[in-house]
Amino acid sequence: MFEDLRDLYQEVIFDHNRNPRNFRVIDNADRKVEGFNPLCGDRLTLFLKMDGDTIQDASFQGSGCAISTASVSLMTDIIKGKTEAEADALFKTFHDMTTGKGENIQLEAVGKLAVLAGVREYPARVKCATLAWHTLDAALKNETQSISTE
Repeated sequence: MFEDLRDLYQEVIFDHNRNPRNFRVIDNADRKVEGFNPLCGDRLTLFLKMDGDTIQDASFQGSGCAISTASVSLMTDIIKGKTEAEADALFKTFHDMTTGKGENIQLEAVGKLAVLAGVREYPARVKCATLAWHTLDAALKNETQSISTE
């Protein structure tokens, strides 16, 4: 059973890497933040279109490893329609899940993001998975400077 689950997780990561969702520029984005992971060269630009405090649309451009690309692809899908407070809570939960600080996190509660829970076993890959989320955190705070995982 565990092997089947791990295979499914790998399949989701590979799918989002090969066919990233929301890989485009939002021309009239309200927020635009760049993120960079110098450890492995992942780079992305996150675009958010806001409707009040709700994320109406989210997209990204950039390049990175499979984990980084899958993470930002999943994230942009999941945050659409969420309020800034909901997206911030999701950021904190995701960060705790991937860094191992959230031992009591119910993976069912994070939905498809659970596929990235295993990166906590590989400390060098945590920054790959969290780059998009730190970039989102900066966008939610309306910061415009580039974000680095270092």
